[in-house]
Amino acid sequence: MLEASNNSELPAIPGKRYFTIGEVSELCLVKPHVLRYWEQEFPQLKPLKRRGNRRYYQRHDVILIRQIRSLLYEQGFTIGGARQRLSGDQAKDDSNQSQQIIKQLRTELEDVLEILRR
Repeated sequence: MLEASNNSELPAIPGKRYFTIGEVSELCLVKPHVLRYWEQEFPQLKPLKRRGNRRYYQRHDVILIRQIRSLLYEQGFTIGGARQRLSGDQAKDDSNQSQQIIKQLRTELEDVLEILRR
């Protein structure tokens, strides 16, 4: 669902386990209040909440947010249409997320290999 052309303008996802809402905001080019709103609208988006109601997003959450962003901002879906698209294609989305993670890891590993060769 996330085409390479759309993904190239977004920063690479670092190899961390958890991300704060501010970090996700920068990684996905979406403001924090929009992320909080999307949590209410998309049942698939469930970041961990710890002390003080702080949100901690995982890598799969970041990829899902990028998919939602692509559906809404680039493909012109409404919130309802994007929700329906995501829930209707859940198995397809899981494989797309896996492919996206693999592509991201491959890119990061190639970067590390290039640094090591220098």
